[in-house]
Amino acid sequence: MPDVDVANTSLLPAGGTGWQGRLRERLKERLGPVRSGRAETIAEARRRIVTGALLAGDTVAVLVACGGSLLVMAAAGAAAGLAPAMLTGWCALQICALALCGLYEPIEAEPIERLRRRGLAAALAFAAAILVGGGPWSWPWSWAATGIAALLSIPVGHYAEGFVRARLVRRGVWGAATIVYGEGATELARSLAARPELGLRPIGIVRAADQVVEPFRTVVSPGPGEDTERAAERMASLLEAAEVAICTPGEREPTRFAWLTRHPFRQVLVTHHAPEVETVRLKTRCLGPVVGLVVRRAIFLPHNLRLKRALDLAVTVPGLLVCGPLIGVLALAVKIADPGPAFYVQPRVGRDGRTIRVYKLRSMFRDAEARLAEHLAADEAARREWDRFCKLRNDPRVLPGIGGFIRRTSLDELPQLLNVLRGDMSVVGPRPFPAYHTERFGPAFQALRASVPPGLTGLWQISARSDGDLAVQEQQDSFYIRNWSIWTDLYILLETVPAVLSAKGAR
Repeated sequence: MPDVDVANTSLLPAGGTGWQGRLRERLKERLGPVRSGRAETIAEARRRIVTGALLAGDTVAVLVACGGSLLVMAAAGAAAGLAPAMLTGWCALQICALALCGLYEPIEAEPIERLRRRGLAAALAFAAAILVGGGPWSWPWSWAATGIAALLSIPVGHYAEGFVRARLVRRGVWGAATIVYGEGATELARSLAARPELGLRPIGIVRAADQVVEPFRTVVSPGPGEDTERAAERMASLLEAAEVAICTPGEREPTRFAWLTRHPFRQVLVTHHAPEVETVRLKTRCLGPVVGLVVRRAIFLPHNLRLKRALDLAVTVPGLLVCGPLIGVLALAVKIADPGPAFYVQPRVGRDGRTIRVYKLRSMFRDAEARLAEHLAADEAARREWDRFCKLRNDPRVLPGIGGFIRRTSLDELPQLLNVLRGDMSVVGPRPFPAYHTERFGPAFQALRASVPPGLTGLWQISARSDGDLAVQEQQDSFYIRNWSIWTDLYILLETVPAVLSAKGAR
């Protein structure tokens, strides 16, 4: 995890003496109602760097989308697309729409929400372009060219943003500087550091005096021979640099929370540990003195199921046409490596717990099960790995050469487009596992998983893949089911491409 300072402040007992009392007084002097000019300058510089980099990435993405639009129009035999004179105006219009939808706000939203806003911005820009477009003779071609450019700007902009974000994360400027306070702060800071795309960059942990301080890079409390004044300066600087403060679920003591809120952070987040309602876009209801959390059940609504099925067909039909020749070539390579059927059908657990027949290119020897049993009986470490992941890093069943290649790239699963076409599966959803895998989950999660169609790709496949154990699979599949939206599916589809190309975590 990135270096994180630990501020052992006093949130100290009243009337503390010695270095703790002096430190408390020093902090009171430093933490006034207004952020220091230096801290605000640094924070503003970070925001300008992030905004400028995102603007540059989006400008390139819009220009690439316009170029793609011109190519499509030319291929269709259109006499005109977006004229050069219109290009600058369209770029400015779309950038303004992105800004209006909050893509350049100081505290960045998480990726699925950013993709939704990007789609909304494309729609707004297209509508505005139609309203201010040219004369009637140019409308059909202008509408088509502008619509194609707007559609292309969504995936191209998403990938451009990911490219920019990765480099800003590497330079330590992506995400608002964040301190975490309360019980469980260490675990939350680690989680945020592992997921920089959430836009919160932990720089410090504020601890109560009686808590054990874990060994981060710098423990900000005076050690033997350390100057108290210097420690106070470092602690105060850490707190001044923070733009966001998070109060963990285990901390609700009023006086300590009051201490936290008196510092002029841009945001103070009061967290609530509720994995059963983990959500991307949380909605609340005022219920008098009680705050109600609205649990979304979007994936179970009939009109959303029809929308999801339409997306499945829109991806599957052209996917089969494009991938058909590739599947044939791979099937021939499998037969050369190990004579026998190039395809096989495996029973998997589908929606409502019924058994579905899943098609795959064969990546294993025909006597794969016997090889597995023999290997697990002879290798205790492999047995433990199998018990945790239901997969092996060095699997003796896999065909040499072609078998490992199609598994790493997930090309062995291309025939499952036929399952999607038949309606047994969806393009996006929890992976259909064999019964021996599914039975390792608890009854409640098995029931939740069986309530939706299994998918060709999913949240687990674009993140942990085979590096995620059963607990990770359960967390990510539960998150997907409870947070489904068409934007979640589109986000997973877009992220599947780099996940497959990088083959990260594939076995």
